[in-house]
Amino acid sequence: MSQAAVAPRHVRADLKRIASWIEPGSRVLDLGCADGTLLAYLQNNKNVVGAGVELDDQQMIAAVRRGVRVIQQNLEQGLALFDDQQFDTVVLSRTLQSMHHTEHILREMARVARYGIVSFPNFGYWPHGWSILRGRMPVTGEMPYQWFNTPNIHLCTLKDFEGLAQAHKLRITHLATFNGNKEVKLLPSWRSTLAVYRFESPQSYKG
Repeated sequence: MSQAAVAPRHVRADLKRIASWIEPGSRVLDLGCADGTLLAYLQNNKNVVGAGVELDDQQMIAAVRRGVRVIQQNLEQGLALFDDQQFDTVVLSRTLQSMHHTEHILREMARVARYGIVSFPNFGYWPHGWSILRGRMPVTGEMPYQWFNTPNIHLCTLKDFEGLAQAHKLRITHLATFNGNKEVKLLPSWRSTLAVYRFESPQSYKG
């Protein structure tokens, strides 16, 4: 099957930032890879050796059509299929907040790869607080659901995630924040809707 190219203009800004943190030719595992956009982009532009994990049938078919190798599995079951430090980088993009077992998936990411990259909606975005003061749960671009049908079960702020990372000895090496397709540099805890972190596994350094 021929590998479908992914034009850079069709790749979200947060995915481009993730790609910038991944070394050419490295081994990458993309958890919840959806239609395979990130992995196809990395394969085309950085010659990575990649694999994805996806549960949804239609998304998996779309990823395969892009030339991405995909394993169909529920992430809640863990990453037992993969050996310790089998990958250089493991990515969990816009999925952490919907995981039931947040700590478990982070531990598994640190087990199977030297570096982990996660992104999630920033609940600290200032309009969220304004919505709550008005007595309503926030509904925004990164969290477009109503309280009764949202898949997001573990929302957090930047400081919340940093505290969890520290508790599990995940050394944060990079942070990028976004509001829509624009990267936020000033007051990111308040002004960003999406946070992207890169961390190093404690197996890779002496804590």
